[in-house]
Amino acid sequence: MTVPDERTAAPARRKRADAVRNTEVVLEAAKSAFAELGVDAPMRDIAARAGVGVGTIYRNYPQRSDLIIAVFRRELEDTGAEAERLAAAHPPAEALRLWADRLGRFVATKRGFASALHSGDPAYAPLPGQFLGVLAPKVQSILDAGAADGTIRPGLRAEDLIHALARLADDRVGDADGRPGRMIGVLLDGVTVPAQAG
Repeated sequence: MTVPDERTAAPARRKRADAVRNTEVVLEAAKSAFAELGVDAPMRDIAARAGVGVGTIYRNYPQRSDLIIAVFRRELEDTGAEAERLAAAHPPAEALRLWADRLGRFVATKRGFASALHSGDPAYAPLPGQFLGVLAPKVQSILDAGAADGTIRPGLRAEDLIHALARLADDRVGDADGRPGRMIGVLLDGVTVPAQAG
């Protein structure tokens, strides 16, 4: 059996770490560019924001759709992870309100590439199912915990609530008068149970 040479193992580890870092900065740069310029943002612009060469992007994401899907999935996973983090750190009703704000940020990012997601390209077909598949179980856990401690109305389905919050958050993007934000508050007031006085 060949024993790995430490002199070659260390550079390989550095290369893997660099690749992970490059992936993160590329996805963050693409997210920013898509939000500002839409999904047709020039790859050169994304590469410049990330501080990498255009070739680095194309090596990892040969098609533009590959990059769009990667940004969507990264944001989706982060939004789901935030639901778990908030549920562990806050009472259910508070966690739900805080998470609704995080969902709003995800929807704002998603809006930047909505034209691609609704283009009919089969590459994007699995994404709507993944949206609920990732988020619904985590939000349902918050709803169930709130129902158990009496702070959230029982019988709520996470899928229904996520759809409603996402619609309101989508209207909120670019709206200066704050009505969608107020309506999100009204919706959450409706699903939570007011604390009993004294």
